[in-house]
Amino acid sequence: MANPVLPSSGVLSPLGLDSVRVLPGFWGDRVVLNNEVTIAHCQEWQEREGWIGNFRGERPRRGREFSDSEIYKLLEAMAWADHPGLPALAEVVAQAQEGDGYLNTRWSGSRYTDFEWGHELYCYGHLIQAGVARLRMHGEDQLTRVVTRAADHVCRRFMDTDETCGHPVIEMALVELYRATGTERYLEMARRFVERRGLPALADIPFGRGYYQDDVPVRQAQVFRGHVVRALYLASGVVDVAVETGDQELLKAVESQWERTVARRTHLTGGMGSRHADESYGEDYELPPDRAYNETCASIASIMLAHRLLLATGDARYADLAERTMYNMLATGVALDGKSFFYVNPLQVRVPATPLDGVNHAAEGGLRSPWFDVSCCPNNIARTLASLPAYVAAAKDGGVLIHHLTPAEIRSGRLALRVETGYPWQGSVSVRVLEDGEGRIGLRVPAWATDATLAHVPVSAPDAPLPEGPVIRPVSPGYAYVEGPWRAGDEIRLELPMRPRWTVPDRRIDALRGSAAVERGPLVYCAESVADEPPLAGVTARVDPPVEHETDGVVELEVGARLASGGNGSWPYAAARAPEEGADVRLRLVPYHRWGNRGPATMRVWLPTI
Repeated sequence: MANPVLPSSGVLSPLGLDSVRVLPGFWGDRVVLNNEVTIAHCQEWQEREGWIGNFRGERPRRGREFSDSEIYKLLEAMAWADHPGLPALAEVVAQAQEGDGYLNTRWSGSRYTDFEWGHELYCYGHLIQAGVARLRMHGEDQLTRVVTRAADHVCRRFMDTDETCGHPVIEMALVELYRATGTERYLEMARRFVERRGLPALADIPFGRGYYQDDVPVRQAQVFRGHVVRALYLASGVVDVAVETGDQELLKAVESQWERTVARRTHLTGGMGSRHADESYGEDYELPPDRAYNETCASIASIMLAHRLLLATGDARYADLAERTMYNMLATGVALDGKSFFYVNPLQVRVPATPLDGVNHAAEGGLRSPWFDVSCCPNNIARTLASLPAYVAAAKDGGVLIHHLTPAEIRSGRLALRVETGYPWQGSVSVRVLEDGEGRIGLRVPAWATDATLAHVPVSAPDAPLPEGPVIRPVSPGYAYVEGPWRAGDEIRLELPMRPRWTVPDRRIDALRGSAAVERGPLVYCAESVADEPPLAGVTARVDPPVEHETDGVVELEVGARLASGGNGSWPYAAARAPEEGADVRLRLVPYHRWGNRGPATMRVWLPTI
C-alpha cells in the first residue's frame, strides 16, 4: 500500500495514495501545486547551491553537514508524487555509495567521529524513508537497493554498540523499512536506538543533554523537551517501535508526554517551539507570541506523531491537533505560489521584513524566502504534501473513517465514496456512496464543533416509494457514524457551525494576559498590516461578533478596534492605567496561513482587548 506509515497492528488501518485521491479544493490544489511547482523548485535550488553536486564528487563540498538529508527528502517527495525526475537523481546518489553501504558526502574518510552533531544516522533515516516511499509506490529499483545496503550497514555497525545519533529520525525510518520488507533486524536496530537514548548515549553540550532528549530514558520522560523536531521525530519512532513490539508501556509513555505538551507547550496554531536559541520547547506555559519559534519542520513532525497516535488508539483528539497544525502551520509554511517558505512562524511580527530574492542566511524574519542555508523546511513541506492523501482516511472493521474533511474519492473494502465540501471556508460536508456496498462510515466532528448535525439521505429502491425527509441528528465532537448497507447514491451530510469565535488564553501564559484571538472553523486568524495600512502597534480590539467578508471563496473577518493616539512621552510607564484614548477603527483579520503573501507586513494573532 502506498503509505508513509503502515503499522502491522493498531485500532485503525491507514488508507494510502492508492485508496485516496484528493480532489480540487483546499488541500487538493496544494498537492497539485506541490507536485508541479514546489518539487521542481527544491531540485533547482539544491543544484544551484551545490548540494546535489556533492554526490558527484564536486569540490569543495557545499552545504551544512546534514545537507545530504535534503536530497533524500526531495527523493521521498518525488517518490510519492511519482515524479519522472526520480531515477536520474537516484543515480546521482547511488554513485556516491561506498562498497560496504556507507553513504555520506561530508564524513566519508572520518566516519562516525561526531555523534552529537554529525547527523550521519539522521541522513540515513531520510534516505531510508525515501526508499520506503519508492518501494511502496514503484517496487524495487536502484534507489531501494541503495537504501537496503545502507540500512544493512547501519545494523552491522551499530547493533552491538551503545551509540546513537544526536538527531533522531532513523528510528521511525528503520521501523517502516521493517514493515515494508519484513526484515527483523531493522525493527531490532530501531528498538535498540530507542532504548539506549537517555542512559545517556551522547556527550553533554552547552544546551544540555535534554536538547537531544538524552537526559532521561524515553520511558521516564514526563513531557517533550529540548529541540522540538528532534523530540517529535524521536516520539514518532518510539510509537512505531511500541506498536510493532506490542509494548503498551512504551506507547502509554508517549501518550502521556503528548498530553502534557499539548496542554502546556503548544501554540494556538498547533506550532511548537518557544525558544530561538536552541529551537526548543520552553517551560510549561512559556508561549510568547513574538518570540515563538514554531519551526515549520516541527509542525510536520507534530502531524507525523499525531497521525501515528491516531492509528494506534483511534482517539479523535490526535486528528484534532493534526488538523489544527495542518491548516495553521503546514499551509502557512509555503507561499501561495509554492516557491517561498517560512522557516519560523511567530504569532506576532513587529517590523516588516526585508524581501529576499536569494538565500535567507538567518532562517528568521516575517517574510517567506525562496531558500535557506538550512533548507529542511521546503523539502519537508514537499514530501508531506506529496503524501498528504494518506492522512485523510483509515479503515476500521470493514468500514471507513474520514479524519480530514477535504474533497476526495476514497475506496476501501466494499466502500467507494466521494467527499464534497468547501471546508474550511464552508461547514457543509457531503459523503456520497458511489457503488452498492457495506460497512460503517465515520466522519470526524472537530472538537470546536459543539453543535454539529448529521443526516443520512438514502436513495429509494426502484420499486420503493420516495423516502421521507432525512433524519437530522445532533452529533458531538469525535467520530459520528452511519451504518450500512449502502446503495449507490446514498448520501451523508455533515453540517458544522462556522461562526467566528473569540479564544482567550490560559491565565498562566504570562505573555498573553489581556489578549484574545479569533478562530473560525479550523482556522486561526490574524491582523496584518501592509504598506500604508493602519499600524498594529497600539491596537486594542473589541470582543464583539466579527463580521465576515468573502472574496473569491476566502473568508476574511472584521472586528472593531481602537487605535491609540501617538504619544511622545519620555517614559513608557505610569502610576496607574490611563483611560483608553484613540480613534475607533475597523480591523481586518485574515487567515493566518495566508498572511505575508502581499509583501512585507506586521502581524499579530493575539490582540489586546478593550
